[in-house]
Amino acid sequence: MYLRPSTLSEACEVLAQRPVQILSGGTDVFPALVDRPAPETVLDISGVEELRGIVQTESEIRIGARTTWSELARAELPPAFDALRAAAREVGSVQIQNVATIAGNLCNASPAADGVPPLLILDAEVELASRAGLRRLPLGEFVLGNRRTARNPDEILSAVIVSRARTGGRSAFVKLGARRYLVISIAMVAARLATDGERRIREAAFAVGSCSAVAQRLPALEAELVGRLAGPGLVSLVRAEHLSGLSPIDDVRGSASYRLDAAHELVGRALDLCLQERAHAA
Repeated sequence: MYLRPSTLSEACEVLAQRPVQILSGGTDVFPALVDRPAPETVLDISGVEELRGIVQTESEIRIGARTTWSELARAELPPAFDALRAAAREVGSVQIQNVATIAGNLCNASPAADGVPPLLILDAEVELASRAGLRRLPLGEFVLGNRRTARNPDEILSAVIVSRARTGGRSAFVKLGARRYLVISIAMVAARLATDGERRIREAAFAVGSCSAVAQRLPALEAELVGRLAGPGLVSLVRAEHLSGLSPIDDVRGSASYRLDAAHELVGRALDLCLQERAHAA
C-alpha cells in the first residue's frame, strides 16, 4: 500500500493506525533493501510542505524534517551552523543532496551519519509528532545506537530545533574518508567555539562521529578549553585521554587504533579551523 498525505496531521493519523515505512528522499530506504521486497505499506511524506524549510525566531532556529542537504548548504544561518553547512556538502553526491533530508539522516541512525556531530555541538533537539501531540528530545537521547532511535512507531520526526542560546561562536566540520566524495567516513569531527570580549573561550563543543555506535561529545576537552585564551597553542592541549569515551571498531575502512589516531588529528584540525575563523572575524 502506498500512501501520500498532504498534511502532517494526515500522516500522524496513518501512523496511529498501522506500522509503515516512512519515505521522503528515499536515499537510505531504497539502498537498504538490497534484494529484499519493498515494505508492505509506504508513507510518502514528500508532499507535506509544512515539514520543509527553515524558520528563524528570536528564541530558536527550526529546521523542517524534509529540508534537504542542498537547502541547508545554501541557507543563511549563524556561523555556529558552519559545521552543519559543511557537512551538508559532504552527504553523497549533489544529486543525493538535492533529495536527501535531515530527518532521514537522523532516523537512519548510522554511526557515520554526517549530520549528527554538527547538530550535537549545537545541543539540537528533535521534535516528534503523533496523533497525541508533540514531544521534544535532545538529539543525544534520540539516537540510541546503530540504526536505533527513540522514535515510537506512531511518531514522525517533524523538525530539528536549535535554541538561540546555543548559536554563539563559530564552528567547523572535518571528515576523513578513503576518497574525497561519495564516501562513508572513517572518522569525522565537528567543533564549535565561542569567546568573550577578552578572547577567552566561554563555550567549547566537540563531537566525533564514526568512532562509536553513536557520535560522542568530548566533555573533558570542552571543560579544559573553557576559560583559556583563544590562540593557536590550544591545539597542543588535545590529548588521547580526551577521546577515551570513544569505542571505534575494526572494519574494511580502518582499524580501531587508526580511527582513534585519525579522530585525535581531526579534533586538532577542527579546533584550529575554529580559531582561524575567529581570528578572521575579529
